Amino acid sequence: MTQSSRLLPRRVWLAVLLAGVLLIAACGDSDDDDTSSDTTAAAEDTEAPAETEAPAETEAPAETEAPAEGGGATGEVFISGSSTVEPISIRVAEMFEEVNPDVAVTVEGPGTGDGFVKFCAGETDISDASRAISDEEIATCGENGIEYVELKVGIDGLSVITNPANELACLTFADLYALVGPESSGFANWTDAQALATELGSSTTFPDASLDITAPGTESGTYDSFIEIALEGIAEERGQEATTRPDYTSAADDNLIIANAEGSESAFGWVGFAFAEGAGDSVKAFEIDGGDGCIAATPETIASNEYPISRDLFIYVNLANAAENPGLVEYIDFYMTEGLATAVAEVGYVPLTADAQAETQAAWDGAAPA
Repeated sequence: MTQSSRLLPRRVWLAVLLAGVLLIAACGDSDDDDTSSDTTAAAEDTEAPAETEAPAETEAPAETEAPAEGGGATGEVFISGSSTVEPISIRVAEMFEEVNPDVAVTVEGPGTGDGFVKFCAGETDISDASRAISDEEIATCGENGIEYVELKVGIDGLSVITNPANELACLTFADLYALVGPESSGFANWTDAQALATELGSSTTFPDASLDITAPGTESGTYDSFIEIALEGIAEERGQEATTRPDYTSAADDNLIIANAEGSESAFGWVGFAFAEGAGDSVKAFEIDGGDGCIAATPETIASNEYPISRDLFIYVNLANAAENPGLVEYIDFYMTEGLATAVAEVGYVPLTADAQAETQAAWDGAAPA
């Protein structure tokens, strides 16, 4: 339709020009004033039909097409936060921009904690998070006048990974604590953790191999979730701080953790389930025993909470920004429909149940600008 609206004035101009040429030829010896007068009259005769055709051919469709495709919004959306949720928001952005090309969506993934720092300072529109916002972060947002809505978007399991050459198949929470908990600083070999694991009740026999750890750092929600689920209970029982050993290679990029597992036969680390699945047979994911036997991470065991290291995934939306940015509202509207229905599964995470999706959509509907 845009092309038609550009061509129409040319047709009118050609009609006027042709009429003028014909009149000049017909008048022959008439003086300039007469020719000018006749040409003007001819132009008036040809313009009227052209003006009535234009609205019928171009104007009505042009005004109705954009809303049908996606709302015709413009603007920019800036998203920061969890590297785990980042692939979901990127995929939603790709799908959204197909029907809303005039909304530019930027997504980055420095980590959940770093994302909340920016979000609570009013620097971002959306904060991706692989854990719920903390009390301290809630207070900071409140101090800065940042009002938001929390929207659950999917479920993830944390995959504890190694190289396929590692013969161990299953690890307990006691094993995880012994290998990477607050009492394991200085352990350079898997066997260095053997005594502590045995003391904690584990029957696992660790290999005699270097313990090569690359895992998320403190800026990551994946780091926080791993501590909360796998390490915190044992740490509290032993009067220890709920944290990890500080002496390992931390990486904000999950792909670097995957690369370490691919390149080192005695690697150890943990990532979001989707990253481990995406790596295929180049890495090995341990089964995890949280007290009820060894369970492998699968979409089914994660969704049912059978897999011991599972967590919810969220996005947080700045409501003041949404009130001023129709493009942001349309992006979240799209996230709550096509995103939850398609994008979450496409990038390897576990979709919410129908009831959970309905709850998330209702939370957005109740908070969205009118």
